[in-house]
Amino acid sequence: MFSRRKTLVLTLLLAGLLPVSLPLLAELFISEALLQKIEKRFDSAARQRVENWQTLMRESTDLPEKEKLAVVNDFFNSNVLFVDDIVLWGKEDYWATPIEMLSIGGGDCEDYSIAKYFTLKQIGVDEDKLRITYVKAVNLDQAHMVLTYFETKRSAPLVLDNLINEIKPASRRQDLIPVYSFNGTGLWLAKSRGEGQRVGDASRLSLWGDLAARMKAEAAD
Repeated sequence: MFSRRKTLVLTLLLAGLLPVSLPLLAELFISEALLQKIEKRFDSAARQRVENWQTLMRESTDLPEKEKLAVVNDFFNSNVLFVDDIVLWGKEDYWATPIEMLSIGGGDCEDYSIAKYFTLKQIGVDEDKLRITYVKAVNLDQAHMVLTYFETKRSAPLVLDNLINEIKPASRRQDLIPVYSFNGTGLWLAKSRGEGQRVGDASRLSLWGDLAARMKAEAAD
């Protein structure tokens, strides 16, 4: 979940008042050197989680698209504990890379959504079908983040959420009110539970650019 401070930060991001950054990389890469580095810094269980993720990506490429959603959603919901950023990283807001998240074994709603997004993209789901979506979780009266999937531009999105394992259409998630969404190509204001109106580039999100830099560094290891 987001803190109230995070909600303010996201409001400023939408207003274009925070620094502009570059879009994220398209590719994920896990070298043996990086795996050894993870095991040395954390433990063998951390390395195993990352290797299992690597196996998932290798073995899921040819699955039907809906199965890809289910496999990826279940993997991260099952292998990562929900922990607030301030506890994990000592910061109010930190967007972890999938490798950081799996290495430490914890993350918050942003991290689940980001990891699912990049994994699905890596195994062949068109980026245009995926949105990292900022919502209000009504029952908790808090801001929250999920991953949404649009089979077509006119389709009602499916919601991949760390709060529940079942992937449901947005029309069955009355507990979530969409606010805005983004991916590596754009930023959209929510329109009811559909695609919404494009208002700019994801590069307006400064945390997105910081995430890009760390993913690039991981790929270089």
